[in-house]
Amino acid sequence: MWRLVAFLIMFLASVAFIAGGAMRGAGVASVTILLLGVAGLGLFGAGLLAAAGGMLARRPVLEFDGGGVRRPARWPLPRRAGRALPWPDVAAIAALRRGAAGTRRGEQDYLVFLPTPELAEMARTSERPRLVALTLRDVPSTAEAVPWSFAVEPGWDATLPQIVRQARRYRRVPVIDRRTR
Repeated sequence: MWRLVAFLIMFLASVAFIAGGAMRGAGVASVTILLLGVAGLGLFGAGLLAAAGGMLARRPVLEFDGGGVRRPARWPLPRRAGRALPWPDVAAIAALRRGAAGTRRGEQDYLVFLPTPELAEMARTSERPRLVALTLRDVPSTAEAVPWSFAVEPGWDATLPQIVRQARRYRRVPVIDRRTR
């Protein structure tokens, strides 16, 4: 919602730039302001459409079926452009917590589908700093898990235990819960 409001404000500011440039005449400054307004109109208009479309499309973050875990593509891409992780490639599911309690941002729960037994063992035995690396793209040993790492948002319509139960309906996979340690 906030992204939509921000793009709307910037879109309206671009309209004001165009109006201001048009009212001032044909000077260099007027033409420059007019061009900036037109560029902003295009860019912020596209952002406004993408933000509104994303809100209206309401695609799921995760889908489970007999074939595996599916991550549908974000709007405006077609659903089929998403990625899939076949069940045989899911070595474990990890639930972990990242962040610091008592801070402004607080802690965030993550759900990670681990594609290799090595990553599952790391999730089971590693200390917290190394464990948090499962959600970071720039750590080479964990890069293959990152596309299957999901921040559990407050707006989700299913809780973390419900998601794990649903996934286990399709494949009996180990669950590593590291949120409390």
